[in-house]
Amino acid sequence: MKFDLHTHHQRCGHAIGTIEDYVKQAIQYDLQYIGISDHSPYFYSDEDHLFPTIAMQKSEFIPYIEEVLRLKKKYEDKIHVLLGVESDFFPKHIDLYRNQYINQPFDYIIGSVHYVSDVNIFKKGRWEGLSSAEQRGVKEEYYSLIEHSAKSGLFQILGHIDAMKGFYPAFSEIQTDVIDNTLKIIGQQDVAIEINTSGSTKDCGGWYPADDILERALFHDVSVTFGSDAHTPERICDDFEQVQTRLKEIGYREWVYFVEKKPVKTSL
Repeated sequence: MKFDLHTHHQRCGHAIGTIEDYVKQAIQYDLQYIGISDHSPYFYSDEDHLFPTIAMQKSEFIPYIEEVLRLKKKYEDKIHVLLGVESDFFPKHIDLYRNQYINQPFDYIIGSVHYVSDVNIFKKGRWEGLSSAEQRGVKEEYYSLIEHSAKSGLFQILGHIDAMKGFYPAFSEIQTDVIDNTLKIIGQQDVAIEINTSGSTKDCGGWYPADDILERALFHDVSVTFGSDAHTPERICDDFEQVQTRLKEIGYREWVYFVEKKPVKTSL
């Protein structure tokens, strides 16, 4: 079974191609399932398009859903098109976001922490001048937010759970027990984490999360899924087979995808 649950398109302002471009590319790559999961709008803002190069505008949210559903129908004899969204996790706005999603026919929602202390996790230079204790505090706040996102009940998948290393590879070396505690909670909440192969496009290289985190995730019975986080159609399913192989080496025997918010297990 070949699938990819994490893809973006031109609505978010930093990806290339239409949704249909991704569907057609997925068919060409012989996928059985392609998930469309563009960045949700900043619903808490009074502005329609708060950050045009980061996420879609609020007025495009329903047209986005309608387009995916139309393409689901159009290509149903060739591929399963899944309706998803990558949602920011803002604890103080969680009910607002929940109300935006609750009546929509999503197959899954990816919950991603992109902001810690109101600063984007990918902002270059955010680590400059911090002491070891301050760095540890930032990392622990990051994973505390991921824990809360797992407990929220809003998400089926948690996105790129060590992505803060993207432009700061030394993030992985900051010593703290918080990751293991977070994985234990994720396992208890029965939420999946993704193996996200877009780390190869950042300074850190490799995937999110790193192998040591995947090993501990297996120990805590955390389900895993796959997402390329493609921002161009050509990156769909990037490193899919390599991820399969590595997961088997670690000890996984299955992973999941989601249809109508229900996990579907499939062998590696």
